[in-house]
Formats: sequence, C-alpha cells, structure tokens
Amino acid sequence: MTSERRPASGSDRVQFGRAAISKWQIKVVLTVFGLGIMALVLMYTKTIVDDLVRNEISTVDLYAGLLARSAQDAEDQELLFYLDRAYSSIHFPVVITGADEQPIYPYGQFMLNVELDSTWSTEEQRSYVADLIAEMKLEYPPYEITTPEGEVIQKIFYTNSAIVRRLRYMPYVEILIVTAFILVGYVAFSTIRRNEVSNIWVGMAKEAAHQLGTPLSSLLAWLEILRSGDQDRELVARTIDEMEQDVNRLNVIANRFSKIGSQPQKARMNMAEEIERVCRYFDSRLPNIGRKVVIERDLDPTVECDVSPDLFAWVLENLIKNSTEAMERKDGLISITLRARAKGGALILVADNAKGMTAKDRKRVFQPGYTTKRRGWGLGLSLSKRIVEEYHEGKLFIKDTQPGVGTTFQMEIP
Repeated sequence: MTSERRPASGSDRVQFGRAAISKWQIKVVLTVFGLGIMALVLMYTKTIVDDLVRNEISTVDLYAGLLARSAQDAEDQELLFYLDRAYSSIHFPVVITGADEQPIYPYGQFMLNVELDSTWSTEEQRSYVADLIAEMKLEYPPYEITTPEGEVIQKIFYTNSAIVRRLRYMPYVEILIVTAFILVGYVAFSTIRRNEVSNIWVGMAKEAAHQLGTPLSSLLAWLEILRSGDQDRELVARTIDEMEQDVNRLNVIANRFSKIGSQPQKARMNMAEEIERVCRYFDSRLPNIGRKVVIERDLDPTVECDVSPDLFAWVLENLIKNSTEAMERKDGLISITLRARAKGGALILVADNAKGMTAKDRKRVFQPGYTTKRRGWGLGLSLSKRIVEEYHEGKLFIKDTQPGVGTTFQMEIP
C-alpha cells in the first residue's frame, strides 16, 4: 500500500508545482504588461507636454521679438497690429520687468495671465510679483528687449501655463488611480477565490460525510443483528452478504475521492451496463424517501466508451439524486436515455418531471457552493461537470428546464 501511494504523492507535487509556476508566470506577465502601459502613458503625456512647452516658448520668443521691434520703432502700425495678435495668443503667465529685473509699476499693465488681489497694498503686490519673477527665473531664462545700440531696457519672464503644469502631474495621478484599482481588484478577487476554495473544501467534507453515511449506518445495523445472538444461519449469511456490499460501497467511495485531482484510469465499458448498474442501486432505495419515483431506461446496448467506471457512476448518481431531491410530486419520473453520438461516443439524457429551474438557477447551477436546497451544499453538480468535462473531455449541460415541468440534463462522452 505504501509503495503504491508514494508515486501518486510525487505526481501530485509535480502537478501542484506546475500550477504554481503557471500562476507565477501569469503574475509576472501581468506585472510587466501593467508597467508597460504606465511607461507608455508617461512617454505619451511627456511628448504632449514637451510640444506644449515648445509652443509656449516660441510664442514668448515671438512676443519678445515684437516688443523689441516696437521699442525701436514705436510708429510702425503694422508692427503694433502683430504685437496685439501675439498678445491675445498668450495663455501662460508673463511678467515684464526693467533691466534690473524689478517689477514695473503699475504692475497689472506689465503682466499677462497673472491675477493680483485688488485688496492688497502696493507693497504686497510688489512682493508677490517679485517672488513670482524669482520662480520664473528658476524655470526659464528671461528674454531681453534691447535698443538698436544693444542696451537692455526690459526683460520678459514667463512660466508654463496651468494646463501644462496639470499635464505634467496627470500621468502620476493616472498611475496612482490604476494601481489603486488593480490592488482593490486583486484583493477582491483573492477574497472571492479564498471563499470559493473554502466553500469547495466544506462541500467536499460534507459530500464525503454524505457518501460515507449510508454504508456506515447499514454496517452498524448489521452489527446489531449479529450481536443479537440470533444463530439463524440464513439470517447470518444474508447479513454478511449485505455487510460485504456496504464494505464494497465504502471502497468505491474511497476510490472516487482518491481520483479527484489526478488523472483517472479509463477502461472500455459498455455504457448501458454501467447505467443499469447505477439504476438498480437506486431502484431498491428510492421507495425509502417517501415518494414514488420511477426510473425508466431506454438504453442502446451497443454503445461503448472509455470511462472511469467509479467516476462515471458518481456523475450519474448525482444527476439522479438531484432529480429525486427536486421532486415535489408523488408520481415522480426519471427518464434515462442512452444513444450513440453521430461523432462517436455516448449521448445520455437524464430527464425528470420535478419542479424545474428558473433562468437564474440555470445559469448558476454548476457553480461550486450554489444550491436551491435548504440543506444542500452545492457541490454535486459542480463536481459532476468537472468529472465529465475535465477527466472525460465530454460535455454536461442543461438541455431544457421549465419551472413546474422538469429538467433535462445532457451528457456527452466522446
């Protein structure tokens, strides 16, 4: 037993390792992709800002040149016209000072796009303008307006417009917002993922307890019969046969759970015989639930497929249980049809006349943890879908359902 389990354990570790590497690679790719997007945003925004800055500098250059020309020839009307046009095209702060770089009074007449508080005193206004000039000088060197002899008579200080200043910070704000969004999304999805895993583990534990409950209860009952001291050989023999069946049932359950998470061994099986075996098991137990539920079979005896017998039986049992537990009438009917697929393999329909499903239930019925039953745990159909689609590369879906009419499940095994 020990030698048989060690290879399986190693295989599980390899599978888990591959899964971990895959997740790690996905995270790296997403991180690189996110950083790439951020870099592109920064580069694109920087390009726009640089173009705007160059445009503003060229505008100031033009304005300074026109001012210098006007200082040399104040009577040129055409020059004054172009100076006025250049003046109206400036949308960034500009301050004109004397050659000594000091503000010129009245300050408002020698500034563009700079607002002064009218309630300030003259000294307060001068101090504000002087501080603004100092800040502008740190960003860009001033343009000089000279006389024809080359004497500097005025200087033009400027800085970037409010739009440019905002654009410079915009990429960082965008990155912060995107990063916050990614972090919130990651935390949310991680929480959802942890809850799903928790629900699956709880469901698996309950499913195991449910699966083990029936044979264990039967074994306890058989033991009580043997302890009663009744030496009727026929009764003892029948009790031993029943105990053997329950022990075999426990073995089947153990095999089922041991195959979850690993690739099960498949064998060529006659599907009609496998379905009939499961149906006979339910035929003797359905009367005990207090409702008259009949399982009708229409099985093609020639259909064969490569399946894992234990897992396939588990799927069929879950479908029958789901139909039985959804019965709200005493004349319940479950119809199982087996036909050969046109492309090869088996087509199995499990139809019932139970309460059916709403459109909302139909969309979520295969999700782990979702159930409409008061005492259910929502794992049977989810597990069945995984067994059919992942282990047998088939399909399991709801073909048709109507509230108050019934539900038809369709299973395809290649």
